[in-house]
Amino acid sequence: MDDKLREEINRRRTFAIISHPDAGKTTLTEKFLLFGGAINTAGSVKGKANSKYAVSDWMDIEKERGISVTSSVLQFNYDGYCINILDTPGHQDFSEDTYRTLMAADSAVMVIDASKGVEAQTIKLFKVCVMRHIPIFTFINKMDRDARDTFELLDDIETVLGIKTCPVNWPIGSGKEFKGVYDRKTQVVSTFQAISTGGAKKAAETDYHIDDDELKKLVGPYLYEQFKEEIELIDGATDEMDIEKVRAGELSPVFFGSALNTFGIEQFLNYFLQMTTPPLGRNSSEGIIDPVTEPFSAFVFKIQANMNKAHRDRIAFMRICSGKFEAGMEVYHAASKRKIKLSQPQQLMAQDRKIVEEAYAGDVIGVFDPDLFSIGDTLTTGGKKFEYDGIPTFAPEHFCRVVQLNSMKRKQFVKGVTQIAQEGAIQIFQEYTAGLSEIIVGVVGVLQFDVLKYRLENEYGCEIRLEPIPYNFIRWVKDPTVDVTKLKRVSDVKKVKDMKGNPLLLFANEWVIDQVLQHNEGLELEEFRKN
Repeated sequence: MDDKLREEINRRRTFAIISHPDAGKTTLTEKFLLFGGAINTAGSVKGKANSKYAVSDWMDIEKERGISVTSSVLQFNYDGYCINILDTPGHQDFSEDTYRTLMAADSAVMVIDASKGVEAQTIKLFKVCVMRHIPIFTFINKMDRDARDTFELLDDIETVLGIKTCPVNWPIGSGKEFKGVYDRKTQVVSTFQAISTGGAKKAAETDYHIDDDELKKLVGPYLYEQFKEEIELIDGATDEMDIEKVRAGELSPVFFGSALNTFGIEQFLNYFLQMTTPPLGRNSSEGIIDPVTEPFSAFVFKIQANMNKAHRDRIAFMRICSGKFEAGMEVYHAASKRKIKLSQPQQLMAQDRKIVEEAYAGDVIGVFDPDLFSIGDTLTTGGKKFEYDGIPTFAPEHFCRVVQLNSMKRKQFVKGVTQIAQEGAIQIFQEYTAGLSEIIVGVVGVLQFDVLKYRLENEYGCEIRLEPIPYNFIRWVKDPTVDVTKLKRVSDVKKVKDMKGNPLLLFANEWVIDQVLQHNEGLELEEFRKN
């Protein structure tokens, strides 16, 4: 059994795909699924009205807008490996979901648009990967379009992101002159021929040795000479491949290709699987937990309601960190300090799922959530009661007052905002004694308001009106009757937020600000807000 367990865990690979919006991240994900035989035709994310949508974009709002607004989990088998892909939203307004998802990944694939280089959202997501010291693999996409100079792209990654790069392959030309990619290890050039649609087809490829006369004819003398000069330059000027530095997150292997044309994808996938590791030990309150020798343990990194509209279900996504999961097993839930049975364990392909009998460290599974789980919860077996490191939360930056338009739908409204808040997409704030009669919703990105309104109307049948309010920070105060005359400095306001007792959450409440200002002459409102 131990050998079987080790074998199964060793063939697991779990990674997230990150990028700035429109770099081609979801398209790349689809092409991975094509090679794994998980789907037959890839959907064009920004296709025409009658075209298919991407498998990973399963929510109705994603299909309508052509963007990813929530992370998807996709599992498939390829070349003896069991691969778990965590497809994340690229838009910055949904970055909080991406941050949580990265906590469940062992490595990350960073997709960069060849014509734009490193963009703002890429920088933010890269920093999260660096904090976790996970391996980062770079795929420079859209080489079939006019691209920036290849050396500039590499310099951009090294200068802006501060990570060394090592090209594994090298492009010949770009845009209309894009002829193919050269594999530096095998010295073979795979030539490129564009196709008209993404779909199941891939660009026609023919392989030539770098010194083949046929390649010189195909590429043309000018491009060929330029390509040879570039090869000599990168052999002498770029960092050598060091797998230990790659796995420590200090060196990023770089690949070039076109996800839309399915060119360079298979080569990238093969190298990626060789370079990445099986699931590694994770830090907990009892130290590092080994994935093979320790019994089953996992943590919840995502909760999603209404994935199946027919059943109005809630699914808790959990990353298995050690051991083997078996259907019907009893686990210890650290947050509630009691034992529970995980029901309806499911393997996921975006919104599609099938019941699983077993899963191993590295896998991501979904279980039915009876309003018990929260993001970051740890589940253990074998009598151990440790907790994995927590998942960070982020302070909201935008606020809206939510007004329910139909009072007869009160129950659905309360259920809807509560469940969406438990998913981590929004944060709810309310007056001290008012319950949910009037709520203020805070989000990290303003597009989350659109998602909230859409989901409440389409999943819960509640019409709402959102009234933007100009708050930009929150403060905890111990008691609504706090004597603000005793608050001599702005720093005193900060001190009260950590006091114990019945907390009152004030949203940059102007009354509190005014009272503090009245008793602290000369303190400007803007100065208060900055602090």
